[in-house]
Amino acid sequence: MEFLYEKEARRYMLFLAAFWGLLVGTALFTAKWQAEGTKRVLMEREQEIASALLLSDVAPGVIAKAYRNREVTKEGIAFMKKTGWSIQSEPWLLPAVGENAVWFRRLTVGVAMALGVVLFGGTASFLQKREKLYKKVEKGIMAFSDGDFSARLDCGEEGTFHRMLRKIDDLSLALQAKGEAARLARQDLQDAVSDISHQLKTPLSALTMYAEILLGEAGNPEAVRSFAQKSLQSLERMESLLLTLLKVMRLDAGGIVLEKERCRVSDLIGRATSQLQERAREEEKQIVWEGNPEAVLYCDLLWTAEAVSNLVKNALDHMQAGGTIRIGWQEFPHMFRLWVEDDGCGIAGEDMPHIFKRFYRSQNTSDRQGAGLGLALAKSIVEGQEGLLSVESIPGEGALFTVMLPLTKL
Repeated sequence: MEFLYEKEARRYMLFLAAFWGLLVGTALFTAKWQAEGTKRVLMEREQEIASALLLSDVAPGVIAKAYRNREVTKEGIAFMKKTGWSIQSEPWLLPAVGENAVWFRRLTVGVAMALGVVLFGGTASFLQKREKLYKKVEKGIMAFSDGDFSARLDCGEEGTFHRMLRKIDDLSLALQAKGEAARLARQDLQDAVSDISHQLKTPLSALTMYAEILLGEAGNPEAVRSFAQKSLQSLERMESLLLTLLKVMRLDAGGIVLEKERCRVSDLIGRATSQLQERAREEEKQIVWEGNPEAVLYCDLLWTAEAVSNLVKNALDHMQAGGTIRIGWQEFPHMFRLWVEDDGCGIAGEDMPHIFKRFYRSQNTSDRQGAGLGLALAKSIVEGQEGLLSVESIPGEGALFTVMLPLTKL
């Protein structure tokens, strides 16, 4: 009887119980009233008969003996029929009986009508409250369907109906969250398109300019060679930008499955820095690492190496000549910690909350070549493996990026 958990249902059941008690009490009262009326009618009739017999000089003893008699004989029945009295006689032939029957009918009809009014009124009140609640719920659901999730359904009570309201409320919150996620996704897409347009504007403009110069300098081999090289550099930058953006968007959308495997950390770091060592030497910077060379972890080797590579690239972009990038790692019981530390310019406090956002570039940086996608890609790769990427920095003293990954396949 789960419906009894609901307050309104309990009230209605209490009303029905009270009505049942009233019905039983009324039945007992009417039964008693009818018994009293019947006794009165019989007493009056017997008094009338006794008076008539006494007037006819019948001995009192005979009359008393007749009243004490409980035996019905055929002769007695035949005598009553001869006098016109039988069980089929109409009640109105006996005025007292007829009067008593009329009053009893009136009482029965009146009591039935009164009880019907009580039952109808209680049921109508219950249904009216239900209808009011239904309209409120309908109004809330219509608001949800129109995208207005500010209203809340009245679901603070117990019972099946209110549990259903809580489920509807939960569904509205889920729809609200989904709608907000869709809105943010549209906003992200709009921002991404805007940022891509902005990022491609410079190399496209450069390519247009280089093409015009090449057309004007067709007879100058040195100029053609120089601007052809610059065109290739702009194309490479555009290709790198678009490929990196596609990687980020595919990772965030779940379009790329990261396959974890057992790999040595030294192989991971070697793959991540192999193409950056030459750049570091040219810029008079150092990349060094330290840690247990036999340490292993479960990760996607190629993608994790790209994440670490992006962290190293970011450090190279924000360091002066003579700087050093230190890569280290450490095993814990359930987690593996890897860090990339530099002694560059550091990160300003106002930039810290935005450092992993796509296309974000600090106003304080001198680097104008980066597109602001490397750290966003690194974060997507790490989080795609149930990991965590964080950063600590002191402006003017460098930055420390920390990667935390599960030590097992799980």
